[in-house]
Amino acid sequence: MTELAREYGDGLYALCAEEKLDGRALEELAALKGVFRQEKDFFRLLSNMSLSKEERVGILDHTLRGQVHPYLLNFLKILCERGALGEFEGCESAFRENYNRDHGVLEAQVTTGAPLDEAQRKGLIQKLCAMTGREIHLSEKVDPSVIGGVLLEMDGKRYDSTLQGRLTQIRAKMTGDER
Repeated sequence: MTELAREYGDGLYALCAEEKLDGRALEELAALKGVFRQEKDFFRLLSNMSLSKEERVGILDHTLRGQVHPYLLNFLKILCERGALGEFEGCESAFRENYNRDHGVLEAQVTTGAPLDEAQRKGLIQKLCAMTGREIHLSEKVDPSVIGGVLLEMDGKRYDSTLQGRLTQIRAKMTGDER
């Protein structure tokens, strides 16, 4: 994340938190991130410097007025005017980090060989909540190369309880190559 993205994301969060709009803004930022990723041509159009600032901002205003909170629309207009729309995802990340910190949320990603069923998902979330004392937002990834167990990443740490991970630990202990 760039310094610019951090600064803008932090600023937007401070404004939204002060106005008690941080939850709504977080949801809208996530939705916009999805739209920008899915509609790459729209994002390229808004980033096209051969169009004037007024044209790009006009497109944003026409497309998003009434769809997102005015603070968020104005934020996007500022990014667009300054030719910094490419920093949007970094701004969203900075906003999310601030929100998570202030609301006791911990994001975790679990990778499994097959999708978790609802009972497994709920059980994992409950265990993580009990371990951390925080609300858990779990994202899931399926990787067929993961055989048995789970690979969990949260709070900057990686917890490997996969079959391959356990075999690697056993091998390391047997060869004296423990890290």
